[in-house]
Amino acid sequence: MSQSAQHAPAGGGLQKILETNSILLIVGILLLVSVGGIVEIVPLFYLKNTIEQVEGVRPYSPLELAGYNIYIREGCYTCHSQMIRPLRDEVERYGHYSLAAESMYDHPFQWGSKRTGPDLARVGGKYSNDWHRDHLRNPRSVVPSSIMPGYAFLSQTPLDGEHLAEQMRTLRVVGVPYTDEQIDNAPGDLAAQLSADAQGASEMQKRYPNAAFTDSPSKSGVTEEDALVAYLQHLGVSVDFKIYDDKANVR
Repeated sequence: MSQSAQHAPAGGGLQKILETNSILLIVGILLLVSVGGIVEIVPLFYLKNTIEQVEGVRPYSPLELAGYNIYIREGCYTCHSQMIRPLRDEVERYGHYSLAAESMYDHPFQWGSKRTGPDLARVGGKYSNDWHRDHLRNPRSVVPSSIMPGYAFLSQTPLDGEHLAEQMRTLRVVGVPYTDEQIDNAPGDLAAQLSADAQGASEMQKRYPNAAFTDSPSKSGVTEEDALVAYLQHLGVSVDFKIYDDKANVR
């Protein structure tokens, strides 16, 4: 017996059969995929919830929801992810890693892996409203090296919030816990988030804790810029991550 025959793998015959018979190869692949799929999918049917409940996470306010729609419409997600991975360099740069619960009311969610610009998962409260407005109108006025296009037209475009209540009602069908009170008060809450002095501002904040006022400079009503600023200022502010940090330190 030759030396090469002595060291031939035991399964070499089966491998050769599979590689030379396309039907058997397809059947083998289907079997492996089926077993792997069953192992991954079946346990999910025994879980009441695959997302950990996190205190502080709430649905978007009407103005934030309108800003979320504009964010998607303008394709902001193609350059900015909202997923901080649990890697040291990302946590040190952006903050606490992203929790699934933070995006549980997003349809669709804005996680991703491609970043042309910085991750925005923790951008809320990091900059002032004026900074965001300057950045949207002329990005290089605040970040000289930015390659982001300007969105000055948003400050001149009136927000069309006519169908927000209907959208909130639709989102409730897929699990977003909007109440009848929130839906009925959507038009008023939309305008109330423009200023802390606006009519109904305190009631709006009771319905949407931690909702940031946009301090709108517009005198002619709500603009698309107001909505986008409200959405950005909400990102990452719902959860008190000090609780998680304290638990980690105790361990």
